[in-house]
Amino acid sequence: MLTAGERAPDFELAGLSGARFTRSAISREHPVLLAFFKVSCPVCQYTFPFLERLYRGRSNQEIGMYAISQDSAKATREFHKEFGVSMPTLLDKEAEGYPASNAYGLSQVPSLFLVEPDGVISQALMGFDKKGLIELGQRLGKAPFEPGESVPEWKPG
Repeated sequence: MLTAGERAPDFELAGLSGARFTRSAISREHPVLLAFFKVSCPVCQYTFPFLERLYRGRSNQEIGMYAISQDSAKATREFHKEFGVSMPTLLDKEAEGYPASNAYGLSQVPSLFLVEPDGVISQALMGFDKKGLIELGQRLGKAPFEPGESVPEWKPG
């Protein structure tokens, strides 16, 4: 898996609406968080409500957030409905050989990458990483966890 300091590969993926997006376009002017997931992944199911909390509450609107699903549009929409996800979502399709997941060297999900406008990855997280999500929240201006909320330090993907 790619790590902080490495260049983020470009990709072109369809969104749930069918429009096509490239990594270089969505991160051209502002940082962007890419959050890879699979709907059947229990750790993704656990992590995404916290990511959604960051997405909805971020005070730094200049940082974009995109979920990247390794599943069909139908399954992804069902995941969004069940787990309350509203962030824009791109589809990394199996039929196309998972081009983005492979370019980023994914071996498990969830995997998160914060990509700066210059194309360099400034943060890379694998699995559920409490400390990493707190750091990400500081950058976004929103805490991912509520006071008194009991969450583990880490869960493997």
